[in-house]
Amino acid sequence: MTEPLKPLRISPEDKDRVRLLYMAKHAKWGGGMHPEDGNHAIYHHEVRQTLEGLGLNLTLGDKYEMLFNAPPVDFVFPLLNRGGFVNSEMLIPLLCNRLRIPYLGAMPFLRGLGDDKSVSKLVARHAGVPTADWFCYRRGAPVLEADLPASPAGRWVIKPNASSASWGISDAFDFAGVANAIANIHGQGHDAIVEPYLDGYDIQCAFITMDDAAVALPMLWYERENTQRLWTYYEKRDLVQNTEKAALKAFEHSDFAPQITAMAKAVAREFTPFDYGRIEFRLDLNSGDINFIEINLNCNLWSEKVMAKAAARAGLSHADLLETLLAESWRRNGLISG
Repeated sequence: MTEPLKPLRISPEDKDRVRLLYMAKHAKWGGGMHPEDGNHAIYHHEVRQTLEGLGLNLTLGDKYEMLFNAPPVDFVFPLLNRGGFVNSEMLIPLLCNRLRIPYLGAMPFLRGLGDDKSVSKLVARHAGVPTADWFCYRRGAPVLEADLPASPAGRWVIKPNASSASWGISDAFDFAGVANAIANIHGQGHDAIVEPYLDGYDIQCAFITMDDAAVALPMLWYERENTQRLWTYYEKRDLVQNTEKAALKAFEHSDFAPQITAMAKAVAREFTPFDYGRIEFRLDLNSGDINFIEINLNCNLWSEKVMAKAAARAGLSHADLLETLLAESWRRNGLISG
């Protein structure tokens, strides 16, 4: 059993004094599904409601332009990270740095490092964590079969190198199919990362920062009925019906859980401080192979997703989680005493 975490608290005086700007594409959305972004709009609305429930001195924003000149705020909570252009993950932290306004989450370079799936795999390998071979076909560079990583199963997964929620993912069984998928991704303005398909289960390792250290939350996994099937962006955003039987459960395997925890901590150490994030591994229960897949710094905080579900298993409500994240970041940035 996981020892419950004690949530960090912000005094009523500091809640009133610190002016918080919450920035999200759907920060002003009235609730419910969005025709293009699906449940992401529900997520942004829920975070807003939780922040309002904490009694914070809150301002809402849904445009980058709010940070082109200094707004009357002391701290930014940025969820406006998928801006529809390459490397948008870094824009709000960069704008905040220019204005010397502290913000929740990792600094711009680390946000970009985590967003670049290929380079983050280099970081994992540097940390001594097993990572399957891959190649990033950068837009404008030659697309050569010689660079294709080996795939014992004869199947490759191709996706945008900076995608989220499996946007643009596809698979192929020969180089012609791989090259076509790369061309499609390049045509949309993105680099393409190609990896051998790894059968198995996605192990989710969520972290939050407390007292300047990355603290591991209880590990979760998606127990899937069909591990061979690719999950799509549209399914993850609930824009189409997801017919696969899958459940997000605690992962407490006596042999694999300690191994993966140690690997996740090694990766997290390379990115600290990042306030919160999720590190993902692929585990083949039959062979015992474990491979780092990606790190998602400042990931989805919706109560229905991994971060909040893992926090709940550590005894933190959604409100506890957000207040803890803010309290830690405010202390580290000198806005409150600790």
